[in-house]
Amino acid sequence: MDAPNPKRPCHAPSVTSSLENPCPLPSAPGFNQSNIDLTISSFLSLSDLPLFASPLSIGCSFDRVLDKVIPSAAGTSHDEFEQDRFLDRTLQLASVLYKSTERCIRKRATLQNSISWPLLPELTIKVFSMLDTKSLMQASACCTMFNKCAMDRVCYSHIDLTTAAEHVDNGVVCRMIHRAGKELRSFKLGSISPSAGSTSLLTRSCLTPLTFNHGFAGGYLRSLHLYHLRMMDGESLSPVLSACLNLTDLKIVGFVSGRWLNPLEQLGSLTRNCPLIENLFIEIFNSAGRITESSLLEFGDNFPNVISLSLLCFRLNDAIAQKLIQGFRHLKHINLSRSPEISGCFLRSLGLCCKDSPLETLILCNCNSLKEDVSNNQGLVSDEGSSSSGPRFPIEELKKQRPDVTFVAIFESQSSSSSSSGEVYPDGTSSSTSETSSESLLSWSSNNNSEDEHDYDMDSI
Repeated sequence: MDAPNPKRPCHAPSVTSSLENPCPLPSAPGFNQSNIDLTISSFLSLSDLPLFASPLSIGCSFDRVLDKVIPSAAGTSHDEFEQDRFLDRTLQLASVLYKSTERCIRKRATLQNSISWPLLPELTIKVFSMLDTKSLMQASACCTMFNKCAMDRVCYSHIDLTTAAEHVDNGVVCRMIHRAGKELRSFKLGSISPSAGSTSLLTRSCLTPLTFNHGFAGGYLRSLHLYHLRMMDGESLSPVLSACLNLTDLKIVGFVSGRWLNPLEQLGSLTRNCPLIENLFIEIFNSAGRITESSLLEFGDNFPNVISLSLLCFRLNDAIAQKLIQGFRHLKHINLSRSPEISGCFLRSLGLCCKDSPLETLILCNCNSLKEDVSNNQGLVSDEGSSSSGPRFPIEELKKQRPDVTFVAIFESQSSSSSSSGEVYPDGTSSSTSETSSESLLSWSSNNNSEDEHDYDMDSI
């Protein structure tokens, strides 16, 4: 066996390990804590002397003392080992002094804030609970008093990590969920911007803390919004949603569905344990298979309480759109924007087949097949304003049959110099976005305040 080398770093205590596991003060005979306090007080009283650039400065005094203790000439291995220990100890003492000074500064700030801050801790916690997550973190860094108030679980009832998505990793998500505990009610994660989703620090297991302790935190969650988390597929989302039994609001922007899989069938299997969902918003990121009537029936059975339904970029046809409206007994708002195959034929029978439906809002924006069949009057205009062939559905007739329904259809018209980008579906159709020069808009409502009551997120459609 090789003889131990006294110069190896493992034989000398490192500064980091010494700080993490500080050694207790010696209990040798004659040791007196007051003497140490007096020595430190005498050292700190030298603060009026110049620090540098003078023979009488404290810095020069340190240099002279260290030069005497650590001679330049090389000594024995034992001497070098002791010198290394001495330098480590010196760095440790300097670090301890620095950290003690920082604690003193925070204590003074806390004392000053406690005197000048007009609110009781309970009211401060109430105010902090109204802040967004980023502002809460900034407030907690101000002083010890604010930090203590910001650690209350109530302050983390509504966590929004979308405003600092580029700095959020799995560790941040885990800490936020742990701090919220049983107070967790809503959680937003990811990047609102689609381009930032590819640079995320998150992994497929980022939401696993919701399943810890038999889904303790997930069981209290009511609202979950996920934005452009492309690394998370159905397999990684399934255990998370299974733990969120009381979820009433689910929004997934950029859902990654299998290229040839039925997206409704996949969503149904993921959310079968979330029957309380009332608001469902799903935007798929990639091409997906067609919707079948069997998967549609199962999808409706999984969400008996849905009030607001948004299915964006799905390959829906008119028959499926009509069955969606008829299949949900409590559905009031439906958004089927960017569905490339909806032509609008189902609107002809909407007034008769769905006359008992509580539907209030129907949004069909940027549906390529519908675009040729919309006008503000009788039904059909092209981008140039000229009518095409006969209307597939009479708008005026539908307005008479269902005057209580707000219908919104916005279409972007490309300019000659516009640049567009999109995704090609397996059958050759495409879903594209482009810079626009104008928009075509069709909408009616018998209630002028109805759009104010239901907030349309036009940026997302």
